[in-house]
Amino acid sequence: MGFLKQNILAVIGIFTLVLGIGYFVKYAIDKNWIGEAARATIGFFIGSAIIITGHFLRKNYATFSSIILGGGIAILYFTTTIAFREYHLFAQNTAFIITCCITLLSIILSYRYNSEVLVIFSLFGGFLAPLMISSGQSNYLFLFTYISVLNIGMFIITFLKQWKSVGGIAFFFTHLYLLYWIVEKPEILSIYFYLINYVIFYAFALLNYIKKNILFAFDTILLVLVNFFSTLSLIYLFNKLGYEPVIIFPLIFAAINGCLVFREYNKKSFNSTYSIFTGITVSLLTIAVALQFKTHLITSIWAIEATLLLFIWKKTNLSIFKVFFYILFPLVLLAQIITWAQYFDAKDLNVIINPIFLTSLVTIITILFNLALLKRLQGNNTSGNSFFENAFKILNYSVIYFAILFELIYQISEQPFAIILVSGFLLSLFYISILLLLGRKLEINRQIENGLIYFFFCLTIIHVTFCASELIHDIVLKKTSWSFYGIYLLYLIPFIYVYYYKVINTPDFLKIKISYWLGAFTLVTVVSCELYHLYLLGNSVNHTNLPALQKHFSILYLPIIWAILSIIFIYTGLKRENNELSRIGFTLIGIVIVKLYAYDVWQMDNISRIIAFILLGVILLLSSFMFQRLKNIIKNLVDKKDETDKNENSEF
Repeated sequence: MGFLKQNILAVIGIFTLVLGIGYFVKYAIDKNWIGEAARATIGFFIGSAIIITGHFLRKNYATFSSIILGGGIAILYFTTTIAFREYHLFAQNTAFIITCCITLLSIILSYRYNSEVLVIFSLFGGFLAPLMISSGQSNYLFLFTYISVLNIGMFIITFLKQWKSVGGIAFFFTHLYLLYWIVEKPEILSIYFYLINYVIFYAFALLNYIKKNILFAFDTILLVLVNFFSTLSLIYLFNKLGYEPVIIFPLIFAAINGCLVFREYNKKSFNSTYSIFTGITVSLLTIAVALQFKTHLITSIWAIEATLLLFIWKKTNLSIFKVFFYILFPLVLLAQIITWAQYFDAKDLNVIINPIFLTSLVTIITILFNLALLKRLQGNNTSGNSFFENAFKILNYSVIYFAILFELIYQISEQPFAIILVSGFLLSLFYISILLLLGRKLEINRQIENGLIYFFFCLTIIHVTFCASELIHDIVLKKTSWSFYGIYLLYLIPFIYVYYYKVINTPDFLKIKISYWLGAFTLVTVVSCELYHLYLLGNSVNHTNLPALQKHFSILYLPIIWAILSIIFIYTGLKRENNELSRIGFTLIGIVIVKLYAYDVWQMDNISRIIAFILLGVILLLSSFMFQRLKNIIKNLVDKKDETDKNENSEF
């Protein structure tokens, strides 16, 4: 970037000059001033003249000279391409020899003038030359022999001059060509060239390690890319060609990296370099294990590589690895979603031991490592509790949840809808309660914890209303056995835990008034619905008498249940001197009265009406007594406060 800022005019100038010459040649061609051979000759002459000019300027204007030389080399490349493709002045082999000579010339000049700019021009020209002289027929053996030789030459230049950019550019173009090859025409020959170039670029990445016993950020990135891109591509090739075992390449690459781990261990050097080699080795071994269990390739490798990047970030504290991690992690999520989508078409998958869930398991394991690593990173960074980090945690816990949920739903997909529904909600309630139980260890902050409690209550309400309604209907129709109602009731375990430990005994949660009302509403719903379910199951003969039972319970028993609960709320509010609970109790009493006079009495028979009025009367009297007691307690408290204030003032 600094180079462009300082030399932007020179770059634009040489680009403009090349365009100007091109337009002049085009104009001459349009006017039929020159023939095809003459056009090519002019191009070669102008390119050579610019190179000679750059040569004479090199002493006093080194950078400017490099740009001029690069422009001249570009003209030679384009002239050769046009002479071959448009004018057919020479054969493909001749054109290729000319482009190789141009590349060799540019490499010699860049080395002679010690110019990294010029070697970059040479590199681009060298990799684009095959495209320039392509005739449309694929000769991959010839192409990759040339590219491998070019890479070896670039490695020698880099070894002598320490030009880091060369390795990155060469890696990009080489693997772009290789990727096109294996997609268009996968064959055994491409495996050999992958291995040759793995060795070349592995050596590129280790240049500083060999010379200075250190790995810089660029070296580490190249090391990670070489290992994982080669692994991914070779496994893809083996799968396409039907070869076995596919785990051979991650094991070979793990062994190569393991040798460096062993070397560092023998030196008793447990620095960041040791950690990087160890992380890569362990990641490759993990990929081998994942592949052995037939997990999905892309998802597993991306998940493991993302964790490796996070691990390297932790060990080196270089922010570039954090950036790469946050770029790759969304791709991991996308790949995982695509993997889950395969449940729709999958048939006869084993429980847990199947490719889809095992892939999810690999992702879950890497996620747990991610959370552990981020926890350690946040220990040294006060910004760890930011919104972004919290959102990242929520995403991770969501992936774990959906991985388990989708596997559960698939395995019970043949069961009635009510069983699937109840099972899914039970899993959700237990999962949230486990997160709340481990909240301190997982460093879930108060805001997220409150949000989880609210969400838990909402799911509980749906579970005891909609899910239970479906289940009761199936039990009455004999589609589902009575025993599954006992499984449905397991939700009471997490509900009691959350309600007692996270609501009643958590003052922070109850600082917000809405918390009292949501908690009370959930409790009233749970108690009412469960008594309602027991009443239906205990009295229903078949589905035909269900409407009558539902109506009878709603009119006679529901007001009594709500009235009793209102007394409990009022009493608890008085005992704890909590006005909010008392308000909830009186509100519930009000709902009962309105419901009774507005609807229930007009639907009852005489006996039920007498019983309802008597019970409601007793309840209202008790509520009135409690209210009067509440007023007296408040009055006494106020009188005591006034008396205390008066004594303090008199003493003063």
